[in-house]
Amino acid sequence: MLVLLVGQVGRVGQVGRVGQVGQVRQVGQVGRVEQMTQVKRVRQSADWALAAVVLVHLAISVLHGSAHSGAQVPLSPAAAMFVYIVILAGPIVGLAVSRWRPIGGAWIVAASLGGALVFGLINHFILAGPDHVGHVAAEWRTLFGVTAALLVASEAAGVAVGVWSASRRSGRTA
Repeated sequence: MLVLLVGQVGRVGQVGRVGQVGQVRQVGQVGRVEQMTQVKRVRQSADWALAAVVLVHLAISVLHGSAHSGAQVPLSPAAAMFVYIVILAGPIVGLAVSRWRPIGGAWIVAASLGGALVFGLINHFILAGPDHVGHVAAEWRTLFGVTAALLVASEAAGVAVGVWSASRRSGRTA
């Protein structure tokens, strides 16, 4: 049986049990609901950020691929496999996995874009070869160089967002 405790004249206090003496404190339901709402917002933010970084990276990759084709910059079979499996498919697979396994999917995105970042930095900016931004045909150099730099930025962002998303979802802060 529940009874209302009356505080001051005209004000109704909180609900308590019969026979309970003193002021009854409100159970932390409001705080719990607010906390659940915050968790939901973080998850939605992580979902949107992960999707955005993967899709932006994919768009830049397509442009960079067209610069590769136009400049006639060949990739070795091993490099082509790496590009198709790790750089292109990896982030998309990670994004798909994140729908069912959010932490695992975010780590796949972070790992694949981390691999892409290392691959791109080495091949576009460090090693002197046909894939280096300074060795591309002059008419394609601008598009090739700009997209290579944008890939570095999007891959670094992808690693950061993937790690952030995974750590936020697992309850740790990063």
